[in-house]
Amino acid sequence: MRYEHAVETLFQAPLDQLVTERKRLAAELKAEGDKTGAARLARLTRPPISAWVVDQLWWRARPAFEALFDTAERVRRGDFGATAAHREAIAGLRARAVQILGDAQHVANEVTLRRVTQTLSALAAAGGWDPDAPGALTADRDPPGFEAIGINNVIPFPVQPRRAPEPASAASDTETTAVHHRSDADEIKRRRDREAAAARAQAAAELRRAEAERARAAAERQRLEAALRTAQGDVLQREREVIRLERDLATARNLVAQARAVVADLEDRLAQLDN
Repeated sequence: MRYEHAVETLFQAPLDQLVTERKRLAAELKAEGDKTGAARLARLTRPPISAWVVDQLWWRARPAFEALFDTAERVRRGDFGATAAHREAIAGLRARAVQILGDAQHVANEVTLRRVTQTLSALAAAGGWDPDAPGALTADRDPPGFEAIGINNVIPFPVQPRRAPEPASAASDTETTAVHHRSDADEIKRRRDREAAAARAQAAAELRRAEAERARAAAERQRLEAALRTAQGDVLQREREVIRLERDLATARNLVAQARAVVADLEDRLAQLDN
């Protein structure tokens, strides 16, 4: 197995099996003589769930991912007509990310999905995966500005035209504005509260998975230690049996020698009688 193939196999594994799969693949590389590749693979860190989802999009939704790169390249070349297609590519990948998370029994919360779209935008702006291998992110990417892909004067989301305000008194306008400001502030606070709660829930879920993994590792260690103690006991018992058998063999050889001496003595006596 080549190192590159091991990386591809590793980053297509389920998130909760990445550590186990990394150990298995590193051991396989080492057994095949690629100690350098095994060491490199062992140093690869487990990605956060958002980066893992982006990796899965590469492996499971390749045409949509390539459309993302293609539309970004068209925008960079000045084809602003591709902006809508670029947004659609990101939206389509985001929807597929929701499906992948659900299939893997992970929560598709807004915090995770925002990080997914930010990483997708960063990859599109960079035009590729460097310095990581394709589909092998170990961390989220920082989102770029629109200038990074050549969009300087493009509105990122469609803006609905506002209806002309009805004539009203200055006092009424001031009161309405104040109400809108309070409403906006309340909405911002609620959104931040939701995001904070989602982040806490995700952190708690990650902690539970990490604790479960540690518990499995501890149980496996106990099982192996018990098996080792049993094997060591078997070795000790067999060694004692060997010592006992060697002692019995020495005794038997002495008895054979004594019996041969008796036979020789009796033969001598018979010979003397014949003479």
